[in-house]
Amino acid sequence: MLDQFNRKIHYLRISITDKCNLRCTYCMPAEGVPFKQHSAIMRFEDIVKVVESAVKLGIDKIRLTGGEPLVRKNVADLVRMIKEVAGISHLGMTTNGVLLEKMAGPLKEAGLDSLNISMDTLNPERYREITRIGDNSFTLRGIDAAISAGFERIKINMVVMDSTPDNEIEEMRQFCRDKKLTLQLINHYDLSSKKKDVYVFNRPPKCAVCNRIRLTADGILKPCLHSNQEIPVNPEDIAASLKKAILDKPENGSVCTNRNMIEIGG
Repeated sequence: MLDQFNRKIHYLRISITDKCNLRCTYCMPAEGVPFKQHSAIMRFEDIVKVVESAVKLGIDKIRLTGGEPLVRKNVADLVRMIKEVAGISHLGMTTNGVLLEKMAGPLKEAGLDSLNISMDTLNPERYREITRIGDNSFTLRGIDAAISAGFERIKINMVVMDSTPDNEIEEMRQFCRDKKLTLQLINHYDLSSKKKDVYVFNRPPKCAVCNRIRLTADGILKPCLHSNQEIPVNPEDIAASLKKAILDKPENGSVCTNRNMIEIGG
């Protein structure tokens, strides 16, 4: 389906939980955020209903995000359920990789097509500083497990901040070359500041070619990450909700002040 600026919207990012096992400085405020009650989080069956309606509108690419999607119980079952929906050409997941060592095999068996693994530095000390509590040895083992499981499409998401040393970017490039992974450099941005299209980075995407909408874990559609606009999914007419999200997508992102990144999924 085309939005009002003639962009083909065929990509739906689905946050399946607002919980995370890390506390990254750019994603969550130091004081944390109040998590949603379990009853407010969409059930797998309800997520699949949204996917089924989205496919009929031309959505063919799905990405599961969080929070951290692997903290959601039985997530491989959701992968399998979505893959059974006719019309999905690609199902990916973005994860911090902490739980991937045990989950890579089940996810591959369930039909997951690709993984984006977030790791902003190979330096253990800086990794702990960025994530506040993390140990990147878990993510490194998760990456190796994903390779062993047979995933052919693995991207490393590296958020580049003002404090990121140039040598760490080159070290990550070499790491990805050695393991035959794709490095995706992400410009560090603040949702509460006006979006800037910086062309030396792979992400976030340029507004002019943005092809996505988002579904939050509590059943809210966001036409644009950099916007406060939200459209609750109407379970009685999911298609109408999706159409409104697509047609209300702004030409350019501005600011989002009503949610933190962890509540949207990036």
